[in-house]
Amino acid sequence: MFRRIAPFGIAVLAGLLATAAGASDIDIINAPEIDISQSAVAQGWYIRGDLGYSGWTKGGKPDYTVYAPGGVIASQESFDSARFSDDLSYGVGVGYQFNDMIRADLTTDFFSGDLRGDSNIAAPCSGADPAGTSCGFNHDADYSAINVMANGYVDIGTFAGFTPYIGAGVGATRVSWGDLNSQPFCVAGGAACSGTTYAGESLAGYDSWRFTYALMAGATVDITERLKLDVGYRYSDTAGGRMFQYGATEQGYGAAGAKGRDEGFKKHEIRVGFRIPTW
Repeated sequence: MFRRIAPFGIAVLAGLLATAAGASDIDIINAPEIDISQSAVAQGWYIRGDLGYSGWTKGGKPDYTVYAPGGVIASQESFDSARFSDDLSYGVGVGYQFNDMIRADLTTDFFSGDLRGDSNIAAPCSGADPAGTSCGFNHDADYSAINVMANGYVDIGTFAGFTPYIGAGVGATRVSWGDLNSQPFCVAGGAACSGTTYAGESLAGYDSWRFTYALMAGATVDITERLKLDVGYRYSDTAGGRMFQYGATEQGYGAAGAKGRDEGFKKHEIRVGFRIPTW
């Protein structure tokens, strides 16, 4: 076997040596240079600015506690309806492009809006209305918020000049509620209302930090070598927290702490922004 394989191996080796000898005659001195700057992976810092529009904000139905004389809880209630306004957001951030696919940034966004709702308790508004009536309330309040998010993205690839991406972020949102204004009114039931008009009440709002996460998808396009347009969708979910305090009457009954709590915010946003690479 060895005698048959050896001549073939010698022939192959001789061919390789001949090829190597021929290659030595190639003029490598005048070979064209490779511009490695054109094949380098894109990386470096960037800054960004964004505008967002939330066409759908869901905040659930806030709940609240009703105290009675003697410092006892009369009932636990929730809003029958809660309508959050569409809001605009704006923000800035700084990020780093690690390679052609992976980037991350730290962003700060600001937004504000208002809440309109109503609720009802199964008791008369006061002794002026008879048993068999209940007390309804119209509520309204404003809020503002700032969130700080750490985000990561995967750029999927460039197709016809567009670079689609997906991303996710985690962070915290400080929600600042303004005063909750409540206007009581009698609701007739088994008995008719007396026609008494009740004065409205203003309950001080709370400020609190809440956990927030977000999911993003969109696409970028190079406007110039130094400017990228970013158009995308973001879903964000901010946890619930304290909303408003007890009024003077219930505090006199011994109530303390938060009277009302909201269920947080779930927002669907369309966002448009610009990224400016610094490399």
